[in-house]
Amino acid sequence: MRISRFLAAGSLAVAAAAGTTRLTAQTSAVRVEIAFARSARSEPVTGMVYLAISRDNRATPIQQTDPEGVPLFSKYVEQLAPDTAVAFDSGYRGHPVATLAGIPAGEYWVQPFVNVYTRFPRSDGHTVWMHRDQWEGQDWKKSPGNLYGEPVKIRIDPSSTTPITLVADKVIPPITPPADTAMVKRIKIQSQILTKWWGQPIFLGATILLPKDYDAHPEVHYPVNYIQGHFSLRAPGGFGSGGEFDKLWLAPDTPRFIYVTLQHPSPFYDDSYAVNSENNGPYGDAIMQELLPAVETRFRVIRQPWARMLSGGSTGGWIAAAHQIFYPDFYGGSFASCPDSVDFNYHQIVNIYKDANAYYVDNGWMKVDRPTERRPDGNVVSMMKDENRFELTVGDKSRSGGQWDIWEATYSPVGKDGYPMRLWDKETGVIDHAVAEKWKKYDLLETLKTNWAALGPKVGHKLNVYVGDMDSYYLNNAVENLNAFWTKNGNPGEMGEIVFQRRAPHCWGPRAPELLEKMAKQIDKYAPAGADKTSWRYR
Repeated sequence: MRISRFLAAGSLAVAAAAGTTRLTAQTSAVRVEIAFARSARSEPVTGMVYLAISRDNRATPIQQTDPEGVPLFSKYVEQLAPDTAVAFDSGYRGHPVATLAGIPAGEYWVQPFVNVYTRFPRSDGHTVWMHRDQWEGQDWKKSPGNLYGEPVKIRIDPSSTTPITLVADKVIPPITPPADTAMVKRIKIQSQILTKWWGQPIFLGATILLPKDYDAHPEVHYPVNYIQGHFSLRAPGGFGSGGEFDKLWLAPDTPRFIYVTLQHPSPFYDDSYAVNSENNGPYGDAIMQELLPAVETRFRVIRQPWARMLSGGSTGGWIAAAHQIFYPDFYGGSFASCPDSVDFNYHQIVNIYKDANAYYVDNGWMKVDRPTERRPDGNVVSMMKDENRFELTVGDKSRSGGQWDIWEATYSPVGKDGYPMRLWDKETGVIDHAVAEKWKKYDLLETLKTNWAALGPKVGHKLNVYVGDMDSYYLNNAVENLNAFWTKNGNPGEMGEIVFQRRAPHCWGPRAPELLEKMAKQIDKYAPAGADKTSWRYR
């Protein structure tokens, strides 16, 4: 699910605006011109030029932008030359304020930013322009090579005809990965499969946490937990911080596993969702044929299905469940917490197959907006339309690097222009049911129902799901449908567990001590006769 929680504070309170109302154009002469300095970049830019406006500078205006944050305006440019101004007076998009005319007179902090795109001549015949990950995890706000200017305090006067000029004259520096330690190792490889498909170098990586005394037991091979989730270069479990996980990992009675987090950012998001996709490309193939073999060749993994576990939460929860279902013979158990929608009859709270509109329910005399996030007591945090329109401001054609856009990039067919076909109109919320039908191949419950005779015996005892019944993003609803199918079609005593926690938000699930115990029990129960279940349990 989401990479980070959105900042509620710092939202710009605009005259006569209430809640998440999106303001529309008014008469105004406000004009802002943004250029990037030749000293920062000598080559032309194709990409997005942004203008962020805030009432304060407690964090930079750019950092304060999000669906419920300060106003962000954007304009797509092609081959924009250095020192050439882009005018924010027409042909641009804004959120939550639609145009500069919606900004009342006053003093503000403003900041320019340029998100640089790369040309990808893909092997499917389409050429697209996307932001290329620089091993930052597809985060345009901190991506090396992107350009920005320092925040400037100005006065906006709607009656003034004098342009406000801003310059992006600084470059975000390269990422410096953390250094390896005795127990934490990192690998990064260029994927030949993805590089060929995208027409540009694409990299995959893994961060490996070794068990205690790994080097002292060179004859021992270990079970592995492939932890799915968002891009991160930190050690699995946060090892090395001196916290409770460190104590658990180094304790004498802890089962010895190799823990692995995977890095597979795509041009659309901080992770690829780890499956083959018309828009993302063959990430499933690349992970299974290149990345996991690289891990298991270099480190002493027990290279048998019964010893390979999957875990993850949110986005990682969906991947953990999906990989167990799509590669049933490769893994021996999946422990998925708060997974993204496992049934698209509840894509959060939208039924993509039947609902007419994603943003609201039309009751005839009134339309009721759909929320996208809530607190455990039911109070609504944000609405569907606002999160989607913010993404549209950050980048059109599913290029925002945001949550809804990566779902389209993963599940939708590729359009004639080479970009994902929209599941719904990003402005209006009207759903395209022909596209929705194409999503069914990634609908995990639909996949199980359709292929249960073959899949049931392979995954029924391996798949475990955990979710709060007040999940912040309503993800519990899809799990309820999975649970109903599980209960009706499974063999009692031989099925994985589906557990709901009362009033728990996103992302509830078993924490490290309980999870390790569950994985060890899974191995004990299902490892074949003669398998080594003891040597890796040393004290």
